[in-house]
Amino acid sequence: MHSLDEVREDFAATLDPRMPLAPMSIEETGLETSFLLRLAAKCATEQDTVTPSHLAERMKLSKAVINLLIKELTKLAYFEARGLAGEDVKSDIRYALSSKGAEYAQAALRQSSYVGPAPVSLDAFCRQIGLQTIHHERVTPEVLTDALEGLVLSPSLIAKLGPAMNSGQSILLYGPPGNGKTSIAERSARLFRQTIFVPYAIEVGGYVISFYDEAVHQPAGAAIYPKADRRWVECKRPVIKTGGELTLDLLDLTLGEGSNVYEAPIHLKASGGIFIIDDFGRQQVMPQALINRWIVPLERGYDFLTLHTGKKFKVPFDELVVFSTNIAPRDLSDEAGLRRLKYKIFVNTPSREDFFQIFGAYALSVDVELSARDLELFYDRRYGDESLASCYHPKYLLDFIGSYCEFNGMRKVASLELLERAWEGVFTSD
Repeated sequence: MHSLDEVREDFAATLDPRMPLAPMSIEETGLETSFLLRLAAKCATEQDTVTPSHLAERMKLSKAVINLLIKELTKLAYFEARGLAGEDVKSDIRYALSSKGAEYAQAALRQSSYVGPAPVSLDAFCRQIGLQTIHHERVTPEVLTDALEGLVLSPSLIAKLGPAMNSGQSILLYGPPGNGKTSIAERSARLFRQTIFVPYAIEVGGYVISFYDEAVHQPAGAAIYPKADRRWVECKRPVIKTGGELTLDLLDLTLGEGSNVYEAPIHLKASGGIFIIDDFGRQQVMPQALINRWIVPLERGYDFLTLHTGKKFKVPFDELVVFSTNIAPRDLSDEAGLRRLKYKIFVNTPSREDFFQIFGAYALSVDVELSARDLELFYDRRYGDESLASCYHPKYLLDFIGSYCEFNGMRKVASLELLERAWEGVFTSD
């Protein structure tokens, strides 16, 4: 006969077979005992006394493991018992660092200032990425249509995007500026519905690599299950977008000055998700150099990182990489580099019909009346062989008209006269 709690725990653990289970012994953490003892001692420096419950919450480990660590720290005379935390005899025992323990903790802090959830091992990280790979998700035509809702795209373009997004590999979106390449890349985030498990930190060679990033990883708000390993946070698949600020340094480990704690590179934080490189070719580093840096990751699905000690280790490269550029591909890289970008999709300027559809939709959203006849006359006058329509033009023109009419106390109407005035106020003439 099982208790209700036992049944609930067993059921919870089967909800998602990818969910990491809480280690119930020091060996199951994948970490050295000495590493965990130092981390527990450092956590104990944060307040006068600590309880097993406090350390379990701070280090995100089970009380079974915490009790083993406390037992060893007490045996080494680093921890001293200070009585019960409450009047109930079942209350936790309070512990404090002894003078010897304080010296031990300070030495540990000098070695590494990391204090917080226990990291996961590199092996556990690699194994988890494999379990939750983005390749396990399937993009269907229905899902793609929902994700691109609100964007005016030709059927031929959508037909190319579907297989590319479903591949979970690399995509190069190229074409004239302002035609929705960035919007398409950002909408790709809506294609993937599964959650993944993200570690707070990873341990490699005795060093801690900080991984979970509140600016990148969005918790899924899922229930917390008793058997789950709390060193992992259930999150939506991450989406990281970078642009002209991207440098080669950002693709390597960053060692905090004086802390001996590393920060994971941005593309590693995108593991299991989407990494968008916007305005590719506008970075300070040459585009060929960026592609060269990623030849192995894009081709083989793994990358190599290096600690300052010289230790090199392999990590998974599991993400949909989307490059967006208005530079011709032949000006970005040689043929060998372009070959690593699996899908190359040209995003053209909108057709006349598409332009009118975009214009009408945005006019409706900003409450500007539209004269279809005037818009047709304006289009024929302004868009010819030398001046091509762009998807961003309707927004710029209508925003100008809206501001102009508000300033002058006029009714917001996109007449031919105001469209011409907007053109002169928004675009430069050569």
